[in-house]
Amino acid sequence: VNTGSGRSVTVIFCFSFLSTVFICSFMVAAPIFGYLGDRFNRKVILSCGIFFWSIVTLLSSFISKEYFWLFVLSRGLVGIGESSYSSISPTIIGDLFTSNTRTMMLSVFYLAIPLGSGLGYILGSSAKEAAGDWHWALRVSPILGITAGFLILLFVPDPKRGSADQLGGRIRSRTSWLCDMKALAKNRSYVFSSLASAAVSFATGAFGIWIPGYLFRARVVQKTAEACTKEICSSTDSMVFGAITCVTGLLGVVIGALTTRLCRQKTERADPLVCAVSMLGSAIFICLIFVVAKKSIIGAYVCIFIGETLLFLNWAITADILMFVVIPTRRATAVAFQSFTSHLLGDAGSPYLIGLISDALQQKYTTSALWRFLSLGYALMLCPFIIVLGGMFFLATALYFLDDKDKAEAQ
Repeated sequence: VNTGSGRSVTVIFCFSFLSTVFICSFMVAAPIFGYLGDRFNRKVILSCGIFFWSIVTLLSSFISKEYFWLFVLSRGLVGIGESSYSSISPTIIGDLFTSNTRTMMLSVFYLAIPLGSGLGYILGSSAKEAAGDWHWALRVSPILGITAGFLILLFVPDPKRGSADQLGGRIRSRTSWLCDMKALAKNRSYVFSSLASAAVSFATGAFGIWIPGYLFRARVVQKTAEACTKEICSSTDSMVFGAITCVTGLLGVVIGALTTRLCRQKTERADPLVCAVSMLGSAIFICLIFVVAKKSIIGAYVCIFIGETLLFLNWAITADILMFVVIPTRRATAVAFQSFTSHLLGDAGSPYLIGLISDALQQKYTTSALWRFLSLGYALMLCPFIIVLGGMFFLATALYFLDDKDKAEAQ
Protein backbone atom coordinates (compact mmCIF):
# COMPACT_ATOMS: atom_id res chain seq x y z
CA VAL A 1 0.00 0.00 0.00
CA ASN A 2 1.37 3.41 -0.91
CA THR A 3 1.45 5.33 2.36
CA GLY A 4 3.35 8.29 1.05
CA SER A 5 6.77 6.97 2.05
CA GLY A 6 9.50 6.33 -0.51
CA ARG A 7 10.04 2.79 0.80
CA SER A 8 6.46 1.69 0.14
CA VAL A 9 6.63 3.03 -3.42
CA THR A 10 9.80 1.01 -3.96
CA VAL A 11 8.15 -2.14 -2.60
CA ILE A 12 5.21 -1.75 -4.99
CA PHE A 13 7.55 -1.13 -7.93
CA CYS A 14 9.63 -4.23 -7.13
CA PHE A 15 6.52 -6.39 -6.71
CA SER A 16 5.09 -5.21 -10.04
CA PHE A 17 8.48 -5.67 -11.72
CA LEU A 18 8.81 -9.26 -10.47
CA SER A 19 5.28 -10.02 -11.63
CA THR A 20 6.08 -8.61 -15.08
CA VAL A 21 9.29 -10.66 -15.35
CA PHE A 22 7.36 -13.81 -14.45
CA ILE A 23 4.59 -13.16 -16.98
CA CYS A 24 7.02 -12.25 -19.77
CA SER A 25 9.09 -15.42 -19.36
CA PHE A 26 5.86 -17.42 -19.08
CA MET A 27 4.46 -16.15 -22.36
CA VAL A 28 7.77 -16.40 -24.27
CA ALA A 29 8.23 -20.05 -23.22
CA ALA A 30 4.63 -21.05 -23.96
CA PRO A 31 5.05 -21.35 -27.78
CA ILE A 32 8.07 -23.60 -27.26
CA PHE A 33 6.10 -25.97 -25.06
CA GLY A 34 3.20 -25.78 -27.49
CA TYR A 35 5.47 -27.02 -30.27
CA LEU A 36 6.84 -29.82 -28.08
CA GLY A 37 3.39 -30.75 -26.79
CA ASP A 38 2.10 -31.43 -30.30
CA ARG A 39 5.03 -33.71 -31.12
CA PHE A 40 6.39 -35.48 -28.02
CA ASN A 41 5.29 -37.22 -24.81
CA ARG A 42 3.10 -34.67 -23.06
CA LYS A 43 3.10 -36.30 -19.63
CA VAL A 44 6.89 -36.20 -19.32
CA ILE A 45 7.08 -32.56 -20.45
CA LEU A 46 4.29 -31.65 -18.05
CA SER A 47 5.91 -33.31 -15.03
CA CYS A 48 9.37 -31.93 -15.74
CA GLY A 49 7.96 -28.41 -15.95
CA ILE A 50 6.26 -28.76 -12.56
CA PHE A 51 9.39 -30.19 -10.93
CA PHE A 52 11.46 -27.36 -12.43
CA TRP A 53 9.36 -24.46 -11.18
CA SER A 54 8.86 -26.04 -7.76
CA ILE A 55 12.60 -26.45 -7.17
CA VAL A 56 13.41 -22.97 -8.49
CA THR A 57 10.72 -21.41 -6.27
CA LEU A 58 12.09 -23.17 -3.19
CA LEU A 59 15.68 -22.14 -3.94
CA SER A 60 14.66 -18.52 -4.58
CA SER A 61 13.40 -18.22 -1.00
CA PHE A 62 17.02 -18.44 0.23
CA ILE A 63 18.35 -15.60 -1.94
CA SER A 64 19.47 -12.59 0.12
CA LYS A 65 18.61 -9.01 -0.76
CA GLU A 66 22.18 -8.36 -1.95
CA TYR A 67 21.44 -10.65 -4.92
CA PHE A 68 18.16 -9.15 -6.09
CA TRP A 69 19.14 -9.73 -9.73
CA LEU A 70 19.34 -13.45 -8.98
CA PHE A 71 15.87 -13.34 -7.45
CA VAL A 72 14.57 -11.65 -10.61
CA LEU A 73 16.18 -14.41 -12.69
CA SER A 74 14.53 -17.07 -10.53
CA ARG A 75 11.08 -15.55 -11.14
CA GLY A 76 11.75 -15.73 -14.85
CA LEU A 77 12.72 -19.40 -14.57
CA VAL A 78 9.53 -20.12 -12.61
CA GLY A 79 7.52 -18.62 -15.49
CA ILE A 80 9.25 -20.97 -17.93
CA GLY A 81 8.38 -23.99 -15.78
CA GLU A 82 4.77 -23.01 -15.28
CA SER A 83 4.20 -22.39 -18.99
CA SER A 84 4.73 -26.12 -19.62
CA TYR A 85 1.60 -27.39 -17.92
CA SER A 86 -0.60 -24.44 -18.90
CA SER A 87 0.10 -25.20 -22.57
CA ILE A 88 -0.13 -28.99 -22.43
CA SER A 89 -2.66 -29.94 -19.73
CA PRO A 90 -5.81 -28.80 -21.62
CA THR A 91 -4.81 -30.84 -24.67
CA ILE A 92 -4.54 -34.04 -22.60
CA ILE A 93 -8.03 -33.39 -21.22
CA GLY A 94 -9.26 -32.70 -24.75
CA ASP A 95 -8.02 -36.13 -25.85
CA LEU A 96 -9.55 -37.93 -22.86
CA PHE A 97 -13.09 -36.51 -23.06
CA THR A 98 -15.51 -35.01 -25.54
CA SER A 99 -18.76 -33.00 -25.71
CA ASN A 100 -20.36 -32.00 -22.37
CA THR A 101 -18.03 -34.28 -20.42
CA ARG A 102 -15.02 -32.41 -21.81
CA THR A 103 -16.59 -29.11 -20.81
CA MET A 104 -17.03 -30.33 -17.25
CA MET A 105 -13.49 -31.74 -17.04
CA LEU A 106 -11.97 -28.55 -18.41
CA SER A 107 -14.03 -26.65 -15.84
CA VAL A 108 -12.51 -28.73 -13.07
CA PHE A 109 -9.03 -28.03 -14.44
CA TYR A 110 -9.53 -24.28 -14.84
CA LEU A 111 -11.00 -24.10 -11.37
CA ALA A 112 -7.40 -24.45 -10.20
CA ILE A 113 -6.49 -21.00 -11.58
CA PRO A 114 -8.67 -18.81 -9.31
CA LEU A 115 -8.55 -21.38 -6.52
CA GLY A 116 -4.76 -21.48 -6.57
CA SER A 117 -4.55 -17.71 -6.84
CA GLY A 118 -6.83 -17.25 -3.87
CA LEU A 119 -5.01 -19.85 -1.79
CA GLY A 120 -1.77 -18.10 -2.69
CA TYR A 121 -3.02 -14.90 -1.05
CA ILE A 122 -4.20 -16.76 2.03
CA LEU A 123 -1.33 -19.22 2.54
CA GLY A 124 1.34 -16.73 1.49
CA SER A 125 0.07 -14.04 3.86
CA SER A 126 -0.36 -16.53 6.70
CA ALA A 127 3.14 -17.98 6.25
CA LYS A 128 4.65 -14.51 6.07
CA GLU A 129 2.98 -13.32 9.26
CA ALA A 130 3.53 -16.57 11.18
CA ALA A 131 7.26 -16.59 10.44
CA GLY A 132 7.72 -12.81 10.37
CA ASP A 133 9.57 -13.24 7.09
CA TRP A 134 8.11 -13.02 3.58
CA HIS A 135 10.56 -15.67 2.29
CA TRP A 136 8.40 -18.35 3.90
CA ALA A 137 5.58 -17.50 1.49
CA LEU A 138 7.76 -19.11 -1.22
CA ARG A 139 8.31 -22.34 0.73
CA VAL A 140 4.72 -23.59 0.81
CA SER A 141 3.81 -24.16 -2.85
CA PRO A 142 6.94 -26.15 -3.90
CA ILE A 143 5.92 -29.05 -1.65
CA LEU A 144 2.50 -29.18 -3.29
CA GLY A 145 4.02 -28.82 -6.76
CA ILE A 146 6.48 -31.69 -6.37
CA THR A 147 3.67 -33.90 -5.06
CA ALA A 148 1.52 -33.03 -8.08
CA GLY A 149 4.41 -33.83 -10.44
CA PHE A 150 4.81 -37.35 -9.04
CA LEU A 151 1.04 -37.96 -9.17
CA ILE A 152 1.00 -36.97 -12.86
CA LEU A 153 3.85 -39.33 -13.69
CA LEU A 154 2.18 -42.22 -11.87
CA PHE A 155 -1.51 -41.85 -12.72
CA VAL A 156 -2.15 -39.50 -15.67
CA PRO A 157 -2.33 -41.20 -19.11
CA ASP A 158 -1.00 -39.65 -22.33
CA PRO A 159 -3.74 -40.51 -24.84
CA LYS A 160 -3.28 -40.49 -28.60
CA ARG A 161 -4.11 -37.15 -30.15
CA GLY A 162 -7.71 -37.16 -31.34
CA SER A 163 -8.59 -40.39 -29.53
CA ALA A 164 -11.61 -38.93 -27.71
CA ASP A 165 -13.06 -37.77 -31.04
CA GLN A 166 -12.36 -41.22 -32.53
CA LEU A 167 -9.85 -39.66 -34.91
CA GLY A 168 -6.75 -41.49 -33.69
CA GLY A 169 -6.50 -43.64 -36.81
CA ARG A 170 -7.63 -40.99 -39.31
CA ILE A 171 -5.51 -37.96 -38.42
CA ARG A 172 -3.19 -36.96 -41.20
CA SER A 173 0.54 -36.63 -40.63
CA ARG A 174 1.57 -33.57 -38.65
CA THR A 175 2.09 -30.37 -40.59
CA SER A 176 5.00 -27.97 -40.09
CA TRP A 177 4.97 -25.35 -37.36
CA LEU A 178 4.67 -22.57 -39.95
CA CYS A 179 1.68 -24.28 -41.53
CA ASP A 180 0.07 -24.63 -38.09
CA MET A 181 0.53 -20.92 -37.38
CA LYS A 182 -0.97 -19.90 -40.73
CA ALA A 183 -3.99 -22.09 -40.09
CA LEU A 184 -4.51 -20.63 -36.60
CA ALA A 185 -4.18 -17.06 -37.92
CA LYS A 186 -6.97 -17.77 -40.43
CA ASN A 187 -9.21 -19.33 -37.75
CA ARG A 188 -11.43 -16.38 -36.84
CA SER A 189 -13.07 -18.02 -33.83
CA TYR A 190 -9.65 -18.81 -32.40
CA VAL A 191 -8.33 -15.27 -32.99
CA PHE A 192 -11.34 -13.48 -31.50
CA SER A 193 -11.60 -15.79 -28.48
CA SER A 194 -7.87 -15.29 -27.84
CA LEU A 195 -8.34 -11.51 -27.86
CA ALA A 196 -11.28 -11.90 -25.47
CA SER A 197 -9.09 -14.04 -23.21
CA ALA A 198 -6.53 -11.21 -23.20
CA ALA A 199 -9.23 -8.85 -21.90
CA VAL A 200 -9.94 -11.23 -19.01
CA SER A 201 -6.22 -11.51 -18.29
CA PHE A 202 -5.85 -7.72 -18.31
CA ALA A 203 -8.51 -7.29 -15.65
CA THR A 204 -7.50 -10.20 -13.41
CA GLY A 205 -3.82 -9.20 -13.55
CA ALA A 206 -4.57 -5.61 -12.53
CA PHE A 207 -7.02 -6.68 -9.84
CA GLY A 208 -4.65 -9.20 -8.29
CA ILE A 209 -1.99 -6.52 -7.78
CA TRP A 210 -4.04 -3.42 -6.96
CA ILE A 211 -7.45 -4.27 -5.47
CA PRO A 212 -6.18 -5.20 -1.94
CA GLY A 213 -4.26 -1.91 -1.84
CA TYR A 214 -7.24 0.01 -3.18
CA LEU A 215 -9.49 -1.37 -0.45
CA PHE A 216 -6.89 -0.52 2.21
CA ARG A 217 -6.80 3.06 0.92
CA ALA A 218 -10.60 3.08 1.17
CA ARG A 219 -10.30 2.10 4.85
CA VAL A 220 -7.84 4.93 5.43
CA VAL A 221 -10.26 7.40 3.83
CA GLN A 222 -13.09 6.06 6.01
CA LYS A 223 -10.76 6.41 9.04
CA THR A 224 -11.18 2.74 9.97
CA ALA A 225 -7.47 2.09 9.35
CA GLU A 226 -4.24 4.05 9.57
CA ALA A 227 -1.64 4.37 6.85
CA CYS A 228 0.88 1.55 7.22
CA THR A 229 4.51 2.43 7.96
CA LYS A 230 5.58 -0.87 9.60
CA GLU A 231 7.92 -3.48 8.10
CA ILE A 232 5.08 -6.04 7.87
CA CYS A 233 1.64 -4.50 7.31
CA SER A 234 -1.76 -5.98 8.02
CA SER A 235 -2.88 -8.30 5.23
CA THR A 236 -6.60 -8.42 6.06
CA ASP A 237 -7.71 -7.16 2.67
CA SER A 238 -5.33 -9.49 0.84
CA MET A 239 -6.69 -12.48 2.75
CA VAL A 240 -10.34 -11.48 2.21
CA PHE A 241 -9.72 -10.81 -1.46
CA GLY A 242 -7.97 -14.17 -1.73
CA ALA A 243 -10.90 -15.95 -0.09
CA ILE A 244 -13.34 -14.22 -2.45
CA THR A 245 -11.19 -15.24 -5.43
CA CYS A 246 -11.29 -18.87 -4.30
CA VAL A 247 -15.08 -18.90 -3.89
CA THR A 248 -15.85 -16.93 -7.05
CA GLY A 249 -13.49 -19.13 -9.04
CA LEU A 250 -15.39 -22.19 -7.89
CA LEU A 251 -18.80 -20.65 -8.55
CA GLY A 252 -17.80 -19.10 -11.87
CA VAL A 253 -16.40 -22.30 -13.35
CA VAL A 254 -19.32 -24.45 -12.15
CA ILE A 255 -21.99 -21.96 -13.22
CA GLY A 256 -20.25 -21.53 -16.59
CA ALA A 257 -20.20 -25.26 -17.27
CA LEU A 258 -23.84 -25.77 -16.24
CA THR A 259 -25.09 -22.69 -18.11
CA THR A 260 -23.31 -23.70 -21.31
CA ARG A 261 -24.66 -27.23 -21.05
CA LEU A 262 -28.23 -25.91 -20.77
CA CYS A 263 -27.82 -23.29 -23.50
CA ARG A 264 -26.47 -25.86 -25.96
CA GLN A 265 -29.98 -27.31 -26.04
CA LYS A 266 -31.19 -23.98 -27.45
CA THR A 267 -28.35 -22.91 -29.73
CA GLU A 268 -25.11 -24.36 -31.09
CA ARG A 269 -23.43 -21.00 -30.49
CA ALA A 270 -23.95 -21.31 -26.74
CA ASP A 271 -20.25 -21.31 -25.78
CA PRO A 272 -19.24 -17.87 -27.11
CA LEU A 273 -22.63 -16.32 -26.31
CA VAL A 274 -22.47 -17.35 -22.64
CA CYS A 275 -18.95 -15.89 -22.46
CA ALA A 276 -20.08 -12.61 -24.03
CA VAL A 277 -23.04 -12.14 -21.68
CA SER A 278 -20.95 -12.95 -18.60
CA MET A 279 -18.25 -10.45 -19.63
CA LEU A 280 -20.73 -7.64 -20.18
CA GLY A 281 -22.45 -8.38 -16.87
CA SER A 282 -19.10 -8.47 -15.07
CA ALA A 283 -18.21 -5.00 -16.36
CA ILE A 284 -21.30 -3.52 -14.69
CA PHE A 285 -20.47 -4.84 -11.23
CA ILE A 286 -16.78 -4.02 -11.51
CA CYS A 287 -17.73 -0.41 -12.29
CA LEU A 288 -19.86 -0.38 -9.15
CA ILE A 289 -16.82 -1.31 -7.01
CA PHE A 290 -15.36 2.15 -7.52
CA VAL A 291 -18.69 3.83 -6.82
CA VAL A 292 -19.42 2.20 -3.46
CA ALA A 293 -15.90 1.62 -2.05
CA LYS A 294 -15.59 5.14 -0.63
CA LYS A 295 -18.63 4.62 1.60
CA SER A 296 -18.85 0.88 2.15
CA ILE A 297 -16.12 -1.78 2.13
CA ILE A 298 -18.79 -4.47 2.44
CA GLY A 299 -20.56 -3.10 -0.62
CA ALA A 300 -17.28 -3.16 -2.54
CA TYR A 301 -16.70 -6.79 -1.58
CA VAL A 302 -20.20 -7.71 -2.78
CA CYS A 303 -19.52 -6.09 -6.16
CA ILE A 304 -16.14 -7.84 -6.36
CA PHE A 305 -17.82 -11.15 -5.58
CA ILE A 306 -20.43 -10.85 -8.33
CA GLY A 307 -18.06 -9.27 -10.85
CA GLU A 308 -15.36 -11.92 -10.40
CA THR A 309 -17.90 -14.75 -10.54
CA LEU A 310 -19.10 -13.53 -13.94
CA LEU A 311 -15.53 -12.93 -15.12
CA PHE A 312 -14.32 -16.40 -14.14
CA LEU A 313 -17.36 -18.00 -15.73
CA ASN A 314 -15.77 -18.03 -19.20
CA TRP A 315 -12.30 -19.48 -18.54
CA ALA A 316 -13.11 -23.15 -19.09
CA ILE A 317 -15.57 -22.32 -21.88
CA THR A 318 -12.85 -20.44 -23.79
CA ALA A 319 -10.68 -23.56 -23.70
CA ASP A 320 -13.62 -25.65 -24.90
CA ILE A 321 -14.16 -23.26 -27.83
CA LEU A 322 -10.54 -23.87 -28.82
CA MET A 323 -11.05 -27.66 -28.67
CA PHE A 324 -14.03 -27.36 -31.04
CA VAL A 325 -12.38 -25.17 -33.70
CA VAL A 326 -8.76 -26.48 -33.69
CA ILE A 327 -7.73 -29.97 -34.86
CA PRO A 328 -6.04 -32.24 -32.24
CA THR A 329 -2.52 -32.06 -33.72
CA ARG A 330 -2.48 -28.25 -33.37
CA ARG A 331 -4.13 -27.86 -29.98
CA ALA A 332 -1.00 -27.53 -27.83
CA THR A 333 0.34 -24.86 -30.19
CA ALA A 334 -3.05 -23.14 -30.16
CA VAL A 335 -3.27 -23.18 -26.35
CA ALA A 336 0.30 -21.89 -26.08
CA PHE A 337 -0.23 -18.96 -28.43
CA GLN A 338 -3.56 -18.12 -26.85
CA SER A 339 -1.70 -17.96 -23.54
CA PHE A 340 1.02 -15.85 -25.18
CA THR A 341 -1.52 -13.40 -26.58
CA SER A 342 -3.55 -13.13 -23.39
CA HIS A 343 -0.45 -12.38 -21.31
CA LEU A 344 1.17 -10.06 -23.86
CA LEU A 345 -1.96 -7.94 -24.21
CA GLY A 346 -3.22 -8.62 -20.68
CA ASP A 347 -1.53 -9.08 -17.33
CA ALA A 348 2.05 -8.59 -18.58
CA GLY A 349 1.43 -4.86 -18.70
CA SER A 350 -1.87 -4.11 -16.96
CA PRO A 351 -0.50 -3.80 -13.37
CA TYR A 352 2.25 -1.45 -14.57
CA LEU A 353 -0.17 0.56 -16.73
CA ILE A 354 -2.65 0.99 -13.87
CA GLY A 355 0.15 2.07 -11.54
CA LEU A 356 1.49 4.50 -14.15
CA ILE A 357 -1.93 6.13 -14.62
CA SER A 358 -2.48 6.32 -10.86
CA ASP A 359 0.92 7.94 -10.29
CA ALA A 360 0.32 10.44 -13.09
CA LEU A 361 -3.01 11.43 -11.54
CA GLN A 362 -1.48 11.76 -8.07
CA GLN A 363 1.15 14.21 -9.31
CA LYS A 364 -1.50 16.63 -10.56
CA TYR A 365 -2.84 17.46 -7.09
CA THR A 366 -1.64 17.79 -3.53
CA THR A 367 -0.98 14.34 -2.09
CA SER A 368 -3.59 13.22 0.42
CA ALA A 369 -5.13 9.96 1.57
CA LEU A 370 -8.33 10.78 -0.33
CA TRP A 371 -6.57 11.59 -3.58
CA ARG A 372 -4.35 8.48 -3.39
CA PHE A 373 -7.55 6.45 -3.07
CA LEU A 374 -9.38 8.26 -5.88
CA SER A 375 -6.43 8.27 -8.30
CA LEU A 376 -6.04 4.49 -8.04
CA GLY A 377 -9.80 4.05 -8.48
CA TYR A 378 -9.80 6.22 -11.60
CA ALA A 379 -6.91 4.18 -13.02
CA LEU A 380 -8.67 0.88 -12.27
CA MET A 381 -11.75 2.11 -14.13
CA LEU A 382 -9.88 1.16 -17.29
CA CYS A 383 -10.57 -2.50 -16.46
CA PRO A 384 -14.36 -2.54 -17.04
CA PHE A 385 -13.88 -0.86 -20.42
CA ILE A 386 -11.40 -3.57 -21.44
CA ILE A 387 -13.86 -6.22 -20.20
CA VAL A 388 -16.62 -4.77 -22.39
CA LEU A 389 -14.21 -4.96 -25.34
CA GLY A 390 -13.63 -8.62 -24.47
CA GLY A 391 -17.38 -9.19 -24.53
CA MET A 392 -17.49 -7.74 -28.04
CA PHE A 393 -14.76 -10.17 -29.12
CA PHE A 394 -16.81 -13.09 -27.81
CA LEU A 395 -19.81 -11.86 -29.82
CA ALA A 396 -17.56 -11.82 -32.90
CA THR A 397 -16.50 -15.37 -32.03
CA ALA A 398 -20.17 -16.41 -32.02
CA LEU A 399 -20.55 -15.19 -35.61
CA TYR A 400 -17.86 -17.55 -36.95
CA PHE A 401 -18.01 -20.39 -34.40
CA LEU A 402 -20.12 -22.86 -36.38
CA ASP A 403 -18.19 -22.36 -39.63
CA ASP A 404 -14.83 -22.88 -37.94
CA LYS A 405 -16.14 -25.87 -36.02
CA ASP A 406 -17.32 -27.51 -39.26
CA LYS A 407 -13.94 -26.83 -40.91
CA ALA A 408 -12.09 -28.47 -38.01
CA GLU A 409 -14.34 -31.54 -38.17
CA ALA A 410 -13.86 -31.79 -41.94
CA GLN A 411 -10.08 -31.64 -41.56
